[in-house]
Amino acid sequence: MAVEAEKSGSDGKPWSLCKMPFWQGRNGSSSSSSLTSMQNSHSNVHHHHHQNQSHHHQSVERMSLHSSNTVSSVAKSFLPTRRRLRLDPPTKLFFPYEPGKQVRSAIGIKNSCKSLVAFKFQTTAPKSCYMRPPGGILAPGESIIATVFKFVEPPESNEKPLDQKSRVKFKIMSLKVKGEMDYVPELFDEQKDQVAVEQILRVVFLDPERPSPAMEKLKRQLAEAEAALETRKKPPEDTGPRIVGEGLVIDEWKERRERYLARQQVEGVDSV
Repeated sequence: MAVEAEKSGSDGKPWSLCKMPFWQGRNGSSSSSSLTSMQNSHSNVHHHHHQNQSHHHQSVERMSLHSSNTVSSVAKSFLPTRRRLRLDPPTKLFFPYEPGKQVRSAIGIKNSCKSLVAFKFQTTAPKSCYMRPPGGILAPGESIIATVFKFVEPPESNEKPLDQKSRVKFKIMSLKVKGEMDYVPELFDEQKDQVAVEQILRVVFLDPERPSPAMEKLKRQLAEAEAALETRKKPPEDTGPRIVGEGLVIDEWKERRERYLARQQVEGVDSV
């Protein structure tokens, strides 16, 4: 019986717990190496996937930054340019309407920056219009009143006097400058990229015989401009010691000496 049981061997042997994993066959090392290879392959795939995700994120960030910079530049282009000068009046030049005569207007110009600013006038009719001064450099907070001269053309036959519309335009440009320097118009040609157009002024005619706030203000500005011009024309006062040529100052010692010599001559004549 025992011999028969032994002969039944694998057929009659009861099931036992598996001591090795079920995926191992007869060659366990081959299966293990296959598993390691699969794990390495999976790790490489995961690593490449992570790198691709990283490159994708970087590309997205660069695109987002470029997009934000583009949007920012476009937004800035729609923003109004910050003025360097404050003009009074801000958009118009008022002239008294006197056909066939040269008339004057005035405009206040103030530097509203914290740096030196050069300004320059331009006109579409340089033969019949000019400005005084045509340009200059203003310190921070400094202001002047410029005078603008214009010849008024007589009205056409079918046109009312004050309905005449002048096609002449005036433009004021500005430029920031560094350090003290003398004004020359070439500054605006040398630094074209830094030049800003402050305002384009249009001409408005006023009836000189009819009182109006605009006419009163124009008269006041013209008077201030004339006073400032006269002040600039005056030579600077000399605060140093006054030097006077010889013969204009009587020296006390010299006067005493001359009197003494004259007395000596008289006494000498008397003694003879």
